[in-house]
Order: sequence, then structure tokens, then C-alpha cells
Amino acid sequence: MNKKLKISVGQYSSAGIKAQNQDFHGVYIPEGHALSSKGIACAIADGISSSNVSHIAAETAVSSFLSDYYSTSEAWSTQTSAARVIRATNSWLYAQTQQSRGRFDKDRGYICTFSALILKQNRAHIFHAGDSRIYRIQTQAIEQLTADHRVCLSSTEHYLSRALGADHRIDVDYQQLELCEDDFFILMTDGVYEFIDMQLISEMLQQQQHLDIIAKSIVELALKRGSDDNLTIQIIKVEQLPDEESFHIKSHILFPQQLSHGDLFEGYRIDKILHQNHRSSLYLAHDEATQNQLVIKTLSVDVQDDLKAVEQFQLEEWVSKRLKHENLMQGYPHKGSKKFLFQSYEYLQGESLSRWLHRQKTALTLQQLLPTIEQVAKALNAMHRLEMLHQDVRPENVMLLEPADALKVKLIDYGSTAVRGLVELNPKHADVPLGTLAFMAPEYFIGHSPSVKSDQFSLAVMSYYLLTRQLPYGTDLARCKTEKALKQVRYHPLYEYRPDLPHGLDAIFKKALSIRPEQRYEALSAFIYDLKHPDIKFKKSVSRPMLEKHPVTFWKSCTAILFLLLLGVVALHFSQ
Repeated sequence: MNKKLKISVGQYSSAGIKAQNQDFHGVYIPEGHALSSKGIACAIADGISSSNVSHIAAETAVSSFLSDYYSTSEAWSTQTSAARVIRATNSWLYAQTQQSRGRFDKDRGYICTFSALILKQNRAHIFHAGDSRIYRIQTQAIEQLTADHRVCLSSTEHYLSRALGADHRIDVDYQQLELCEDDFFILMTDGVYEFIDMQLISEMLQQQQHLDIIAKSIVELALKRGSDDNLTIQIIKVEQLPDEESFHIKSHILFPQQLSHGDLFEGYRIDKILHQNHRSSLYLAHDEATQNQLVIKTLSVDVQDDLKAVEQFQLEEWVSKRLKHENLMQGYPHKGSKKFLFQSYEYLQGESLSRWLHRQKTALTLQQLLPTIEQVAKALNAMHRLEMLHQDVRPENVMLLEPADALKVKLIDYGSTAVRGLVELNPKHADVPLGTLAFMAPEYFIGHSPSVKSDQFSLAVMSYYLLTRQLPYGTDLARCKTEKALKQVRYHPLYEYRPDLPHGLDAIFKKALSIRPEQRYEALSAFIYDLKHPDIKFKKSVSRPMLEKHPVTFWKSCTAILFLLLLGVVALHFSQ
């Protein structure tokens, strides 16, 4: 029987003399395939004492790391997987700081130190930002594995030079080491290590006591010696290393060829091809073990040599595992190892909003539109809370689920999704289908960074399109490459196509569809609220020009005025 990686763990945390514990820590030991493919993860974080929300930052940093790391693609290296999770968490924390009092005073922000240890196969991977510490004790030799990211102002005063949530970018220290059986790894916050000598900890570890007891004893001793901070320590002992043959995990990516009806692929039986294009293929399949239906997505042969396409495909898989919302398509959990690169999703019975719209013989009413748009907005809000942009909101990517009498909507397709902190939010869309370009915000076309207001713009375009079967700027917007060109495009008022709709509705769309992002709604919820109440907020402000309301009367009036002016000129001429 093959030997597996085994560890012993001891942990203890205390608020100390403080009223609140702003430290957080955790360990996750997976079972089965994940133990060899992902390893064991440990993390510790220390929120800055000047902030009353830093405990949230510490808990978020550790909890997100221990969950999101295991959702990353197996095709990513340990360093890539962990670093991307940390960067995504940092971006989320920074965004919370920017929306709070910490925007003007970072000492009140969502900021914490972060140190993580991943034990995978026969290697230790260290990730670090801040002044928490990780030590290794090997055959009684003590080694500090992390550097303190501190700037010392005096013997008693210092501040962090690097921490999660302090900036929109984070530089994470990384190193890896070879493991040996009986290695000890010690993770500590400064409330412990500043008051306990490591030699004493090494001697205490030689005692035949449970590691939890030793951890508690160390913290209590630090308190007796005058620690005035929160105190947290984690002790990890490597009890057993895996057999060498058990950690030969594939280091290259295998792509499946085109699949056909009846093929058995990774435990799934292919039932039929759902969709194929130059980027990917979608298949309806069923799980041989459970008979549950699912959708399998693979990369097209045409783009398997495109590193950016492969990278985005792997990111899409991770995104699908992080998203948990009733209006978002969920990933289908794959059990065991993967031989090929692919994605699996829940099978949604229903039809796309695009196909449904094509079948409608009459124009949609506002009441028919609202339930769908409101659910898509909820889906987008769920993504935005995780610092994600969908970037491809259009009727083809909205599913209406059966039964039709209880409308349920799900937003699908994360192939264009961007995660702040992982990729630059300035994607190139030259190869995106024209159908997608028609719903995109103008900032994409002129090279400006998108934001949540870009998804708002796309949602507004889709809403406008569902009501009119037309685009608010026609096809002109997608041709614009400069800000000067954007100033030339004309918005087509809603009442040009739907004079039967409430007049206040047009002002709502004009705001959500503004060329300038800062002029759009601050939140999707505000857009939805106004759609529900078009004649309240805009009742007094909406006034159409006379030319548009009464064109015949307008031109008759103009003609009469010009005639009178002409008579006046003639009379003046003859009077002279």
C-alpha cells in the first residue's frame, strides 16, 4: 500500500490582553486525489491593531486561501495557484478599504499580514507578506523562512511595508523547500515570537506532548512575559512522506480531441454536441456513476497552441468553482484526477433568452422584461462582490429555465470573465464575435480599463434590445477607437421605437447607457429600482423636444415665423 503524506498539527490563538482577537489561522488536510495534487495548506494572518475591521481581513485572507486554492486548475503549478488566490483576495480587501473610512486612512482599512505553508508531495511551499513568521526546525536546527516586511521608526515603533489589502497590488514572497520526516514548521504572529526565544520552542517540541498542548503553553508563556498583542501559533510536524512514485503528477497539459456521441470521456458518456465554434466545444453528457446530466466544455483544436486561450480557459474553470449563486451557472463537481483539460457544468434545462426572444411575435412589455433583468443584475452583483467582471452579458448568455410558469434565470459562460488582481482589466477583444461587441461598453474599444459599470452598460444594452430589437447606438459604437470618435455617436431615444412605453424610461436608459462610465448608475440596484418606477423619479425631468413630440406643428410654426420675418424685411425695404 502506497504511503501518503501525513502531518500532526497543534494550534492555539488568544486575544491576550486585548478585547478582540484580530488574528486568524487555519489548516486544511484534504483526502484522496487532492492530497497529492494540491497538498496540505496552512495559513495565518494578523489584522493591524489600528483598524476595527482588520479581523475581517484576517479571517477573509485565511478562509479564502484554504477554500479557493483547492478550486484552482490542476494544470496550474502550486506557486501559480496560491499566488493567484492571494492576489484575488488582496484585490477584494483593497476594494473594501476603498469603500470604507480606510480610503482616507489606511490604518483603518481591511489590512492584515499573511503567511501560508503548503506541503505537497515532498516539497514545502512558502508564501508571505507582512511580519508574521514561518520557521522550520530540522534536526534541532532553527531556520527563519520569512522576512519581516517592516519599516522601523524607533525601537518601539514600526509599520508594515507590505500587507494584504494595503494596495491594489501585492508582492508575495515565495520559496520552496524539500521536506524531511520529523520536520517542524512554526507559524506565528508577532505577539508570540517577540516574547519567546525559538531555542526554547525547539526544546519544548522535544517533549512527548500533544502539539496543541505545546502551542497553548507557548502562548501562555508569551503572555506572562508581557505580550501586549494578540497571540497565534501553529505547529506542523511532518510525520510521513509519500512514496516517490505517488507524487509523479503530470507536468504537462493533455487536450482532448473532438468528442462524438457515445464516447466515454473521464467517466462521462457523451450524448450529443451542443455547440461548437473556433474557441470551444460544448457537449451534453451523463455521469456514468450517477446518471446525472452535465455539460462538458473543451478547448477547440484551433486554439490549443494559444497560451492566452489556454490560460483563460483554466481561469474560467476556477471562476466557475468560486461562484455560488442561484442566478449563476454552477460547475459540476468532478471526482478524482483529470487526464485531460476540460470543464464540467450543471445541465440547465430551458432555452437561451435569445432563442426565446426570436419566438416572440409581439413586443415585450416592461413588466415582462423586469423579472429577467432583475435576476441577471443579481447574478452580476454576486460576481462583482468577488471582484469579477462577466464582460459578456448578452441574450445568448442568459438561460431561461423550465418550467416557464416560474421564471428562473441563470447567467452563463465565464469565458470572458476577468478577476481583478489576476489579469489586467484591459482585455483585447479584436477576436470576439460581432454579436458580443454589440453589447460591450465603449471603454473597451478605446483601451480604457473596464469596471462594474461596464457590465451595467451591457445589461442596459440587453434590456434596450429586448424592448426594441434594436441597439441604442446602432452598430457605430463598436467602430470607435478614440474618445473623439465616441463623441460623434448618437443615442437613439427609446421612444423612437417604442412610443408606447413610459416616457421616464428613456431617461433611465440614457443614464445607464452613458458613454462616460462616471455618468452611469453607481449601483445596479439603482438601475433596477428606476426601471421599476419609471414615472416617479423622472416624471418632471423628462421633457421631449417639440420637434419629436409634434413634428408637424413644429414645422408649421417655423414656416409661419419665417414668413412673418420675410414680410418684415420686405416692408422695411419699401419704406426706405
